[in-house]
Amino acid sequence: QVQLVESGGGLVQAGGSHRLSCGPSARTFDRYALGWFRQAPGKERDFVAAISSDGSTTFYLDHVKGRFTISRDSGKNTVYLQMNSLKPEDTAVYYCATRQVVVSSIYYTRPSDYNYWGQGTRVTVSS
Repeated sequence: QVQLVESGGGLVQAGGSHRLSCGPSARTFDRYALGWFRQAPGKERDFVAAISSDGSTTFYLDHVKGRFTISRDSGKNTVYLQMNSLKPEDTAVYYCATRQVVVSSIYYTRPSDYNYWGQGTRVTVSS
């Protein structure tokens, strides 16, 4: 069982930057692919970004490509979502998710691909 803990949510002005963090409460992220998803009020949970277990491959939702960056720090056992040029439509609860993998270079984009989820952290972008 992997328990994820997200942090970094808050209120940000449009055009600003913010960074979210996610780490396991125990064990390491070795051999685990990771993803970030978000859910706006009244909407479904959408994919935002994903990274392979070895960090070699990343993938982004088109609407955040060029603005958001997913990364992982194996030494700190943490995955980050750096968000720049934030827009009001980025307002949502952000969730990190993870799953164990066999092939280290693969990433996953569907919520059903992931076994473990964090509790979510709210990001509000004011206009």
